[in-house]
Amino acid sequence: MTVEEVGVGPWPGPWPEDERYDPELLAHGDRRNVVDRYRYWTREAVVADLDKRRHSFHVAIENWQHDFNIGTVVRNANAFLAAEVHIVGLRRWNRRGAMVTDRYQHVRHHPSVQEFVAWAAAESLPIIGIDNLPGSRPVETVTLPRRCVLLFGQEGPGLSDTARGACAELFSIAQYGSTRSINAGVASGIAMHAWIRAHAGPPPEPLGPEPLG
Repeated sequence: MTVEEVGVGPWPGPWPEDERYDPELLAHGDRRNVVDRYRYWTREAVVADLDKRRHSFHVAIENWQHDFNIGTVVRNANAFLAAEVHIVGLRRWNRRGAMVTDRYQHVRHHPSVQEFVAWAAAESLPIIGIDNLPGSRPVETVTLPRRCVLLFGQEGPGLSDTARGACAELFSIAQYGSTRSINAGVASGIAMHAWIRAHAGPPPEPLGPEPLG
């Protein structure tokens, strides 16, 4: 069985005269997991372009036990173009699940919940907790604020008591099976998409790898 290569090969013909393009990628091909509009671009050029379009929601997750879901949270944040991802607690986290998307996504570390809360207050961003806790309102029945931080807890215990107390609102995700919870990676994707449905327009047209301007 032939395995199809991901991405594109070396640039055919004369190279484009555009500083966003990476000579190494033009010469050898671009096998990165990026959309076609960013083929052959340098990482810095991709980030700069994403920064022009980032949405006004942030994502935060508590990290007290080296949660393996954090990589998925970062990958989801890149897919839905969150402003930033905030790791609260331990600085180290497993990047494997991010599938290299952390290279294009702004990630900030806060050593404690208190420092994270102080940052959010300084930015006038309400903290919205996502957890299936008593008293949580179903996220399916509300519109998430346009400017906010979506906060997720550790796999298993969920949000800590300190984090819960810092939340302006608590929303739950409807579940219909036997398990009492879903992991933070899945929950983050559902919550971010709820924000997208309420506030975002369609994504940009998927331009192909050709010189721009």
